Amino acid sequence: MSWTAAVPLLAVGMLAAVWGEKLGPALVALAAAFLIGAVLAAVHHAEVVAARVGEPFGSLVLAAAVTVIEVALIVELMASGGNEAATLARDTVFAAVMITTNGIAGLSLLLGSRRYGVTLFNAEGSGAALATLTTLGTLSLVLPAFTTSGSGKEFSPGQLTFAAVASLLLYLVFVFTQTVRHRDFFLPVAQKGQKRLFEDESHAEPPSRSAALGSLGLLLVALVAVVGLAEEESPALESAVTAVGFPQSFVGVVIASLVLLPETLSAVRAARQGRIQTSLNLAYGSAMASIGLTIPTIALASIWLKGPLVLGLGAIQLVLLALTVVISMLTVIPGRATRLQGEVHLVLLAAYVFLSISP
Repeated sequence: MSWTAAVPLLAVGMLAAVWGEKLGPALVALAAAFLIGAVLAAVHHAEVVAARVGEPFGSLVLAAAVTVIEVALIVELMASGGNEAATLARDTVFAAVMITTNGIAGLSLLLGSRRYGVTLFNAEGSGAALATLTTLGTLSLVLPAFTTSGSGKEFSPGQLTFAAVASLLLYLVFVFTQTVRHRDFFLPVAQKGQKRLFEDESHAEPPSRSAALGSLGLLLVALVAVVGLAEEESPALESAVTAVGFPQSFVGVVIASLVLLPETLSAVRAARQGRIQTSLNLAYGSAMASIGLTIPTIALASIWLKGPLVLGLGAIQLVLLALTVVISMLTVIPGRATRLQGEVHLVLLAAYVFLSISP
């Protein structure tokens, strides 16, 4: 059995052994090692699945798988957190949006442009993804900060229902556009001098059906291990955050970063190979899935969950989101980017992390 098959199974076994237990320093270190191994295995199996189904299906599989498990984790934490978890869904989704649109996209553009000078991608596909993401973010995270029917920054039941249904339908429409109607908008664009490479890749023999199905199963197992072990590590992270004087909300940033590691590594590898469009598919697709699947699920779960559901962003978060949208538009509209665009996005991510530490 290869390590890519053994590690996810061992990581899930580790998760089952420590679930609900208070971890000491040795177990924290061991769980962290299994978590990193599960991330690396998830990246491998995601690439096997992507090689079988092709783009943009490969990016969609990884983004959807991570988000479904992330949503389950949010619901579980909200069920046990009560009023203290009122902003958990908002903070988690916003962290995912900032990490994907500025972190994953920025790092991919930076690495790609360092190798190829100017990175090329499909402006139609990236622009459509960004427009959909902006609409989803506005409906679910911005409007609750300004509506007056609910208390505080909450939606009223009717408004929450509308936002949930609209978000889910919009996400499904985008998936249909990405995979059926205009699939060519989301296929990788050859970088300068890379045409032969893409021709060689197009004739490569894809993995067998059984190998792809096996990798899909192991991918899900690895993602369960990643999210579960990240959750088990959270008490140790909370203690560490408290010890250094950071706000407790910063724990959500760390956990979101761990959960998104598989997509980050896949996007970075694609960028180094010149498949910048694949990297952007992962970045924007993950952000859209995080909103389009989380908000409807949380709205449904709010029927039996106790406590308020605060979705409206604060003033600092609204400014960062607006700036991210504007800069992302200027990045994707030309269909080409340099190191500067990647560096600007990474500075925005750094600003988000810093202001999460010192709001």
